[in-house]
Amino acid sequence: MSLLVTGSIGIDTVETPHGKVQDVLGGSAIYFSLAASMFGPVRLVGVVGADFPEKYLEVFKGRPVDMAGLESRAGSKTFRWHGKYQGDMNSAESIKTDLNVLGEQGPKIPASFVDSKVVFLANTHPALQRELLGKLKSPELVVADTMNLWIDTARDELLKTLSVVHGVVLNDGEARLLTGKKHLMEAGREVLKLGPRFVVIKKGEHGSVLVTRDDSCVLPAYPTAMVIDPTGAGDSFAGGMLGYLASTGKRDGAALRSAIARGTVTASFTIEGFSYTGLVQASRALIDQRLSELHRMVHFD
Repeated sequence: MSLLVTGSIGIDTVETPHGKVQDVLGGSAIYFSLAASMFGPVRLVGVVGADFPEKYLEVFKGRPVDMAGLESRAGSKTFRWHGKYQGDMNSAESIKTDLNVLGEQGPKIPASFVDSKVVFLANTHPALQRELLGKLKSPELVVADTMNLWIDTARDELLKTLSVVHGVVLNDGEARLLTGKKHLMEAGREVLKLGPRFVVIKKGEHGSVLVTRDDSCVLPAYPTAMVIDPTGAGDSFAGGMLGYLASTGKRDGAALRSAIARGTVTASFTIEGFSYTGLVQASRALIDQRLSELHRMVHFD
């Protein structure tokens, strides 16, 4: 089933206790596409500036990622982010953010993409998320991401977006900020009242929580021994989750639980290297291997 992602494509500088990398490929659409492409084809929609190095796209060579929706905008500069992780590395300090092309109008969706059935609206302004969604014909599953910036500065627009999507992915701090509830199960249920059928709350090294109108599931993170760079882990999680759902066509509670398990193990590869280097070392076979290990770890009786 056709899977489309629209989100940021950027050039990152990242510092962690393990070192620093400068001017590396980043962005939500990049991590999502790399992760989801291990489960099936992906349609990528995004925009970069004239300064974007074409060689960066070689990472998609041999992968089922359709780049027809990538727009290179003359006279504009690519989104740039400089972040620093310290301590437990559960969150980054943003040293510098240059929205550049992301502060302009949204990217165009190719006519060949408008029939996409599964859609991930990666983190961007919620009004822009709705605008892009409105260009698609009849998507069957739409999941959105968000961040504390939009909760603080564009809450009304975010609420409008949440009312028209099927699912939402956010982290624990964002869930608490959005709902005012400290307990994550309670926060999840409050999010459901805003419109989505399900919510996935990410808890970093502590795993994730799935809350639906009829069910809930708590899953630990895959216990990888080396955390080098958490950048992109959340988008890789979403890529594994929606890549799996798109490949199966299933939407019930059991499928959602299976999907977040695959998102969990997919993200575990991302954090093992700077930028996308850990993720590109993964394969479907290695994901399935870690999935079996995770299943053994959480199984009882």
